[in-house]
Amino acid sequence: MDLNESLKNRGITGIMIMLLVLAALIFTGFFRTNKQSVGKDRGEISDSVRHSQTNPISKDKAMKYNELSPDEARVILNKGTERPFSGKYDKFYEKGTYICRRCNAPLYRSQDKFDGHCGWPSFDDEIPGAVKRNVDADGSRTEILCANCSAHLGHIFTGEGFTEKNTRHCVNSISMVFAPAGTTLPAIMGASQETPVKTEKAYFAGGCFWGVEYYMQKADGVISTTVGYMGGHTQNPTYKQVCTGKTGHAETMEVVFDPSKTNYETLARLFFELHDPTQVNRQGPDVGDQYRSAVFYVNENQKQVTQKLIGLLKDKGLNVATEVAAAGAFWKAEDYHQDYYDNNGHTPYCHGYTKRF
Repeated sequence: MDLNESLKNRGITGIMIMLLVLAALIFTGFFRTNKQSVGKDRGEISDSVRHSQTNPISKDKAMKYNELSPDEARVILNKGTERPFSGKYDKFYEKGTYICRRCNAPLYRSQDKFDGHCGWPSFDDEIPGAVKRNVDADGSRTEILCANCSAHLGHIFTGEGFTEKNTRHCVNSISMVFAPAGTTLPAIMGASQETPVKTEKAYFAGGCFWGVEYYMQKADGVISTTVGYMGGHTQNPTYKQVCTGKTGHAETMEVVFDPSKTNYETLARLFFELHDPTQVNRQGPDVGDQYRSAVFYVNENQKQVTQKLIGLLKDKGLNVATEVAAAGAFWKAEDYHQDYYDNNGHTPYCHGYTKRF
Protein backbone atom coordinates (compact mmCIF):
# COMPACT_ATOMS: atom_id res chain seq x y z
CA MET A 1 0.00 0.00 0.00
CA ASP A 2 1.52 3.35 -0.97
CA LEU A 3 1.63 6.40 1.24
CA ASN A 4 -1.28 8.18 -0.43
CA GLU A 5 -3.56 5.17 -0.08
CA SER A 6 -2.59 4.76 3.60
CA LEU A 7 -3.38 8.38 4.38
CA LYS A 8 -6.67 8.05 2.54
CA ASN A 9 -7.68 5.00 4.60
CA ARG A 10 -6.69 6.69 7.88
CA GLY A 11 -8.81 9.71 6.96
CA ILE A 12 -11.83 7.58 6.27
CA THR A 13 -11.36 5.72 9.55
CA GLY A 14 -11.05 8.97 11.50
CA ILE A 15 -14.18 10.34 9.95
CA MET A 16 -16.07 7.15 10.83
CA ILE A 17 -14.85 7.32 14.42
CA MET A 18 -15.92 10.97 14.72
CA LEU A 19 -19.35 10.14 13.30
CA LEU A 20 -19.79 7.29 15.78
CA VAL A 21 -18.77 9.51 18.72
CA LEU A 22 -21.13 12.25 17.55
CA ALA A 23 -24.01 9.77 17.23
CA ALA A 24 -23.33 8.45 20.72
CA LEU A 25 -23.38 11.95 22.18
CA ILE A 26 -26.64 12.82 20.41
CA PHE A 27 -28.30 9.57 21.53
CA THR A 28 -27.12 10.01 25.13
CA GLY A 29 -28.41 13.55 25.29
CA PHE A 30 -31.75 12.57 23.77
CA PHE A 31 -32.18 9.71 26.25
CA ARG A 32 -31.30 11.85 29.22
CA THR A 33 -33.71 14.59 28.11
CA ASN A 34 -36.58 12.16 27.65
CA LYS A 35 -35.81 10.36 30.88
CA GLN A 36 -36.01 13.66 32.75
CA SER A 37 -39.22 14.53 30.95
CA VAL A 38 -40.80 11.17 31.74
CA GLY A 39 -39.58 11.41 35.31
CA LYS A 40 -41.10 14.85 35.61
CA ASP A 41 -44.40 13.65 34.20
CA ARG A 42 -44.40 10.68 36.53
CA GLY A 43 -43.57 12.96 39.42
CA GLU A 44 -46.51 15.22 38.61
CA ILE A 45 -48.89 12.28 38.34
CA SER A 46 -47.53 10.76 41.52
CA ASP A 47 -47.91 14.04 43.37
CA SER A 48 -51.48 14.34 42.13
CA VAL A 49 -52.38 10.82 43.20
CA ARG A 50 -50.58 11.28 46.51
CA HIS A 51 -52.49 14.51 47.15
CA SER A 52 -55.83 12.89 46.41
CA GLN A 53 -55.03 9.98 48.72
CA THR A 54 -53.67 11.88 51.68
CA ASN A 55 -55.81 14.98 51.47
CA PRO A 56 -59.40 13.70 51.75
CA ILE A 57 -60.21 16.86 53.69
CA SER A 58 -60.58 18.80 50.44
CA LYS A 59 -63.02 16.19 49.14
CA ASP A 60 -65.12 16.43 52.30
CA LYS A 61 -65.23 20.21 51.94
CA ALA A 62 -66.45 19.84 48.36
CA MET A 63 -69.10 17.36 49.51
CA LYS A 64 -70.29 19.80 52.19
CA TYR A 65 -69.22 17.67 55.13
CA ASN A 66 -67.37 18.96 58.17
CA GLU A 67 -63.67 19.56 57.53
CA LEU A 68 -61.52 16.84 59.10
CA SER A 69 -58.04 16.96 60.54
CA PRO A 70 -55.48 14.44 59.20
CA ASP A 71 -55.91 12.29 62.32
CA GLU A 72 -59.70 12.35 61.96
CA ALA A 73 -59.49 11.52 58.25
CA ARG A 74 -57.20 8.55 58.99
CA VAL A 75 -59.92 6.96 61.13
CA ILE A 76 -63.15 8.28 59.61
CA LEU A 77 -62.28 8.00 55.91
CA ASN A 78 -59.42 5.49 55.80
CA LYS A 79 -60.87 3.17 58.47
CA GLY A 80 -58.04 3.52 60.95
CA THR A 81 -58.28 2.95 64.70
CA GLU A 82 -57.31 5.31 67.50
CA ARG A 83 -55.13 3.95 70.28
CA PRO A 84 -57.10 2.30 73.13
CA PHE A 85 -57.70 4.43 76.23
CA SER A 86 -56.68 7.57 74.29
CA GLY A 87 -60.10 8.81 73.18
CA LYS A 88 -61.84 11.57 75.12
CA TYR A 89 -65.13 9.68 75.37
CA ASP A 90 -63.77 6.38 76.75
CA LYS A 91 -64.46 7.24 80.42
CA PHE A 92 -66.99 9.97 79.64
CA TYR A 93 -70.52 9.69 81.04
CA GLU A 94 -72.26 13.05 80.64
CA LYS A 95 -75.88 12.99 79.48
CA GLY A 96 -76.63 13.88 75.89
CA THR A 97 -76.29 12.69 72.29
CA TYR A 98 -73.23 11.53 70.33
CA ILE A 99 -73.28 12.77 66.74
CA CYS A 100 -71.16 11.98 63.69
CA ARG A 101 -67.97 14.06 63.46
CA ARG A 102 -68.23 14.14 59.68
CA CYS A 103 -71.90 14.97 59.05
CA ASN A 104 -73.54 15.76 62.47
CA ALA A 105 -76.04 12.89 62.22
CA PRO A 106 -77.17 11.66 65.68
CA LEU A 107 -75.65 8.23 66.36
CA TYR A 108 -75.92 7.23 70.02
CA ARG A 109 -77.68 8.30 73.23
CA SER A 110 -75.87 8.55 76.53
CA GLN A 111 -78.25 6.12 78.26
CA ASP A 112 -77.01 3.37 75.92
CA LYS A 113 -73.34 3.88 76.84
CA PHE A 114 -71.52 1.53 79.22
CA ASP A 115 -67.98 0.65 80.26
CA GLY A 116 -66.78 -2.13 77.98
CA HIS A 117 -63.31 -2.17 79.60
CA CYS A 118 -61.79 -2.18 76.12
CA GLY A 119 -60.32 1.32 75.79
CA TRP A 120 -62.98 2.66 73.42
CA PRO A 121 -66.51 4.05 74.02
CA SER A 122 -69.07 1.23 74.17
CA PHE A 123 -72.81 1.37 73.42
CA ASP A 124 -75.35 -1.44 73.48
CA ASP A 125 -77.72 0.27 71.04
CA GLU A 126 -77.79 2.99 68.40
CA ILE A 127 -80.37 5.62 67.55
CA PRO A 128 -82.72 3.75 65.19
CA GLY A 129 -81.50 3.92 61.60
CA ALA A 130 -78.31 5.81 62.47
CA VAL A 131 -75.74 3.05 61.94
CA LYS A 132 -75.16 0.63 59.08
CA ARG A 133 -73.11 -2.57 59.15
CA ASN A 134 -70.56 -4.06 56.74
CA VAL A 135 -68.76 -7.36 57.21
CA ASP A 136 -64.97 -6.91 56.98
CA ALA A 137 -63.19 -8.43 53.98
CA ASP A 138 -61.78 -11.25 56.12
CA GLY A 139 -65.26 -12.07 57.43
CA SER A 140 -64.10 -12.01 61.05
CA ARG A 141 -65.61 -8.69 62.20
CA THR A 142 -68.50 -6.40 61.36
CA GLU A 143 -67.73 -2.73 60.71
CA ILE A 144 -70.17 -0.02 61.76
CA LEU A 145 -70.55 3.19 59.75
CA CYS A 146 -72.66 6.33 59.88
CA ALA A 147 -75.76 5.58 57.82
CA ASN A 148 -75.83 9.13 56.47
CA CYS A 149 -72.23 9.69 55.29
CA SER A 150 -70.53 6.26 55.67
CA ALA A 151 -67.98 7.58 58.17
CA HIS A 152 -66.10 4.71 59.82
CA LEU A 153 -67.15 4.40 63.46
CA GLY A 154 -65.64 1.12 64.65
CA HIS A 155 -66.93 -2.45 64.98
CA ILE A 156 -69.86 -4.24 66.59
CA PHE A 157 -69.68 -7.36 68.76
CA THR A 158 -72.38 -9.61 70.21
CA GLY A 159 -72.54 -12.41 72.75
CA GLU A 160 -70.20 -10.82 75.30
CA GLY A 161 -72.82 -10.47 78.05
CA PHE A 162 -71.97 -6.92 79.14
CA THR A 163 -75.62 -5.77 79.10
CA GLU A 164 -79.04 -7.32 78.63
CA LYS A 165 -78.94 -6.40 74.95
CA ASN A 166 -75.75 -8.48 74.62
CA THR A 167 -74.36 -6.06 72.04
CA ARG A 168 -71.33 -3.78 72.05
CA HIS A 169 -70.75 -0.99 69.56
CA CYS A 170 -67.01 -0.34 69.93
CA VAL A 171 -66.62 3.22 68.61
CA ASN A 172 -63.63 5.48 68.05
CA SER A 173 -64.02 8.69 70.07
CA ILE A 174 -62.55 10.66 67.19
CA SER A 175 -65.49 9.64 64.98
CA MET A 176 -67.99 11.40 67.25
CA VAL A 177 -68.85 14.75 68.83
CA PHE A 178 -70.84 14.98 72.07
CA ALA A 179 -73.88 17.27 72.34
CA PRO A 180 -74.97 17.83 75.99
CA ALA A 181 -78.58 17.17 76.94
CA GLY A 182 -80.86 20.12 76.25
CA THR A 183 -78.71 21.64 73.50
CA THR A 184 -79.94 22.07 69.93
CA LEU A 185 -78.30 19.56 67.62
CA PRO A 186 -76.53 20.98 64.52
CA ALA A 187 -77.98 20.45 61.06
CA ILE A 188 -77.11 17.14 59.42
CA MET A 189 -74.73 17.67 56.50
CA GLY A 190 -74.00 15.91 53.22
CA ALA A 191 -76.77 13.84 51.68
CA SER A 192 -79.22 15.16 54.24
CA GLN A 193 -78.80 18.69 52.92
CA GLU A 194 -80.52 17.63 49.72
CA THR A 195 -83.03 15.41 51.52
CA PRO A 196 -83.35 16.90 55.02
CA VAL A 197 -84.03 14.53 57.88
CA LYS A 198 -87.48 15.45 59.08
CA THR A 199 -88.15 15.67 62.80
CA GLU A 200 -91.28 16.49 64.77
CA LYS A 201 -91.93 17.62 68.32
CA ALA A 202 -94.54 16.69 70.89
CA TYR A 203 -95.23 18.03 74.40
CA PHE A 204 -96.62 15.89 77.23
CA ALA A 205 -97.31 16.70 80.88
CA GLY A 206 -98.10 13.83 83.19
CA GLY A 207 -96.97 14.60 86.71
CA CYS A 208 -93.31 14.85 87.64
CA PHE A 209 -91.41 15.29 84.37
CA TRP A 210 -88.60 13.03 85.62
CA GLY A 211 -90.77 9.94 85.25
CA VAL A 212 -92.36 10.92 81.94
CA GLU A 213 -88.91 11.49 80.43
CA TYR A 214 -87.56 8.23 81.85
CA TYR A 215 -90.05 6.14 79.88
CA MET A 216 -90.48 8.32 76.81
CA GLN A 217 -86.76 8.60 75.97
CA LYS A 218 -86.55 4.81 75.70
CA ALA A 219 -89.12 4.65 72.90
CA ASP A 220 -88.00 3.76 69.38
CA GLY A 221 -87.70 6.76 67.08
CA VAL A 222 -87.14 9.28 69.87
CA ILE A 223 -84.11 11.43 69.09
CA SER A 224 -83.98 13.64 72.18
CA THR A 225 -85.99 14.71 75.21
CA THR A 226 -85.95 17.89 77.29
CA VAL A 227 -87.94 18.64 80.42
CA GLY A 228 -89.34 22.08 81.16
CA TYR A 229 -92.47 24.12 81.77
CA MET A 230 -95.48 24.99 79.57
CA GLY A 231 -99.02 26.23 79.90
CA GLY A 232 -98.41 29.14 82.28
CA HIS A 233 -98.17 32.92 82.15
CA THR A 234 -94.82 33.70 83.80
CA GLN A 235 -91.86 34.29 81.50
CA ASN A 236 -88.90 31.92 81.97
CA PRO A 237 -90.08 30.51 85.32
CA THR A 238 -87.82 28.71 87.77
CA TYR A 239 -88.63 25.38 89.36
CA LYS A 240 -89.16 27.12 92.68
CA GLN A 241 -91.67 29.53 91.11
CA VAL A 242 -93.55 26.73 89.35
CA CYS A 243 -93.82 24.80 92.62
CA THR A 244 -95.77 27.67 94.18
CA GLY A 245 -98.62 26.92 91.78
CA LYS A 246 -98.86 30.61 90.91
CA THR A 247 -97.26 30.55 87.43
CA GLY A 248 -99.85 28.26 85.84
CA HIS A 249 -97.22 25.99 84.30
CA ALA A 250 -97.27 22.20 84.11
CA GLU A 251 -94.10 20.15 84.30
CA THR A 252 -93.78 19.25 80.62
CA MET A 253 -91.53 17.09 78.48
CA GLU A 254 -90.51 18.02 74.95
CA VAL A 255 -89.79 15.02 72.74
CA VAL A 256 -88.10 15.28 69.34
CA PHE A 257 -88.78 12.23 67.19
CA ASP A 258 -88.11 10.87 63.72
CA PRO A 259 -91.46 10.38 61.95
CA SER A 260 -89.89 7.78 59.65
CA LYS A 261 -89.24 5.60 62.72
CA THR A 262 -92.33 6.31 64.81
CA ASN A 263 -95.37 8.60 64.82
CA TYR A 264 -97.21 10.92 67.13
CA GLU A 265 -100.00 8.45 67.90
CA THR A 266 -97.52 5.80 69.07
CA LEU A 267 -95.91 8.27 71.46
CA ALA A 268 -99.26 9.61 72.65
CA ARG A 269 -100.47 6.08 73.40
CA LEU A 270 -97.30 5.51 75.43
CA PHE A 271 -97.94 8.76 77.30
CA PHE A 272 -101.42 7.64 78.36
CA GLU A 273 -100.00 4.30 79.47
CA LEU A 274 -97.07 5.57 81.54
CA HIS A 275 -99.15 7.80 83.82
CA ASP A 276 -102.68 7.84 85.27
CA PRO A 277 -104.72 10.27 83.10
CA THR A 278 -107.68 10.15 85.49
CA GLN A 279 -105.94 11.98 88.33
CA VAL A 280 -106.65 15.70 88.70
CA ASN A 281 -103.81 18.10 89.51
CA ARG A 282 -101.64 15.32 90.84
CA GLN A 283 -99.78 12.14 89.94
CA GLY A 284 -99.35 9.70 92.78
CA PRO A 285 -97.83 11.42 95.80
CA ASP A 286 -97.03 14.60 93.83
CA VAL A 287 -99.87 17.05 94.32
CA GLY A 288 -100.37 20.44 92.68
CA ASP A 289 -101.52 22.13 89.50
CA GLN A 290 -98.02 21.75 88.03
CA TYR A 291 -98.50 17.96 88.12
CA ARG A 292 -101.68 17.96 86.02
CA SER A 293 -102.12 15.70 83.00
CA ALA A 294 -101.95 17.65 79.73
CA VAL A 295 -101.14 17.34 76.05
CA PHE A 296 -99.95 20.49 74.28
CA TYR A 297 -100.46 19.92 70.56
CA VAL A 298 -98.40 21.64 67.85
CA ASN A 299 -100.76 21.02 64.94
CA GLU A 300 -104.30 19.95 64.15
CA ASN A 301 -103.31 16.34 63.56
CA GLN A 302 -101.86 16.01 67.05
CA LYS A 303 -105.03 17.55 68.48
CA GLN A 304 -107.29 15.10 66.64
CA VAL A 305 -105.15 12.07 67.53
CA THR A 306 -105.13 13.07 71.21
CA GLN A 307 -108.89 13.54 71.27
CA LYS A 308 -109.36 10.18 69.55
CA LEU A 309 -107.24 8.40 72.16
CA ILE A 310 -109.08 10.11 75.02
CA GLY A 311 -112.34 8.96 73.43
CA LEU A 312 -111.06 5.36 73.33
CA LEU A 313 -110.10 5.53 77.01
CA LYS A 314 -113.47 6.97 77.97
CA ASP A 315 -115.16 4.13 76.07
CA LYS A 316 -113.20 1.80 78.35
CA GLY A 317 -114.72 3.53 81.38
CA LEU A 318 -111.81 5.84 82.31
CA ASN A 319 -112.73 9.32 83.52
CA VAL A 320 -109.87 11.04 81.68
CA ALA A 321 -108.85 14.41 83.14
CA THR A 322 -106.12 15.19 80.59
CA GLU A 323 -106.09 18.81 79.41
CA VAL A 324 -105.74 19.29 75.63
CA ALA A 325 -104.40 22.71 74.64
CA ALA A 326 -102.31 24.34 71.92
CA ALA A 327 -98.59 24.43 72.66
CA GLY A 328 -97.25 27.77 73.84
CA ALA A 329 -93.80 28.83 75.00
CA PHE A 330 -91.69 25.98 76.31
CA TRP A 331 -89.23 26.95 79.04
CA LYS A 332 -86.38 24.52 79.57
CA ALA A 333 -85.99 23.41 83.19
CA GLU A 334 -82.79 23.65 85.18
CA ASP A 335 -79.94 21.33 84.12
CA TYR A 336 -80.21 19.12 87.19
CA HIS A 337 -83.71 18.10 86.09
CA GLN A 338 -82.53 16.81 82.69
CA ASP A 339 -82.18 12.99 82.49
CA TYR A 340 -82.74 12.97 86.24
CA TYR A 341 -83.15 9.23 86.81
CA ASP A 342 -80.31 8.27 84.50
CA ASN A 343 -78.05 10.75 86.25
CA ASN A 344 -78.95 9.52 89.72
CA GLY A 345 -79.32 5.80 89.13
CA HIS A 346 -82.93 5.63 90.37
CA THR A 347 -86.26 4.64 88.82
CA PRO A 348 -89.59 6.52 88.85
CA TYR A 349 -91.65 6.36 92.05
CA CYS A 350 -94.94 7.61 90.61
CA HIS A 351 -94.86 6.38 87.02
CA GLY A 352 -95.09 2.92 85.54
CA TYR A 353 -96.35 1.22 82.41
CA THR A 354 -99.97 0.11 82.33
CA LYS A 355 -101.45 -1.21 79.09
CA ARG A 356 -104.62 0.74 78.31
CA PHE A 357 -105.18 0.29 74.56
